[in-house]
Amino acid sequence: MLELYSCKHHESNVSLGDNEMVEFKVVINDTKSGKSHQVEVSGHHANSLIGKKIGDEVDGIFISLPGYKLEITGGTDKNGFPMRKDLPGMRRRRLLLTDSLGFHAKEKGLRMKKSIHGNTVSQNVVQINMCVTKFSSKPIEKILNLDGDKEKKEEAKEEQ
Repeated sequence: MLELYSCKHHESNVSLGDNEMVEFKVVINDTKSGKSHQVEVSGHHANSLIGKKIGDEVDGIFISLPGYKLEITGGTDKNGFPMRKDLPGMRRRRLLLTDSLGFHAKEKGLRMKKSIHGNTVSQNVVQINMCVTKFSSKPIEKILNLDGDKEKKEEAKEEQ
């Protein structure tokens, strides 16, 4: 009898097929205004982000922001574990951490083992944090049509 099993310790870098859909929530930090905007990315644009690392510069067209350049600054995986720039790979690992990203010590000198996701975007990542490095002539609010959402909310309040 043939037994099939999967091992969570061996991860392969298999590219996604057309039938598997990946979806990311991308949080874009606008350094000029100091505001952050959340955009959902799915389909082939999301697949193009897989394999990118923290610190890589991405064209804004993948996040529906043509003319912008964005830098990946971090993110979290499906279970809420943060990505860390100095941990290579797409996997989650347990590291002995001092007071830094992923662990904030209550006492001086306290260390603790914590699970941290690697610095490469994979299918397990849910949220990606990005920072604008090159701006376009159009503001982000106009491109994402956030002004229209505010107008609709104001109209709904006036009708009530």
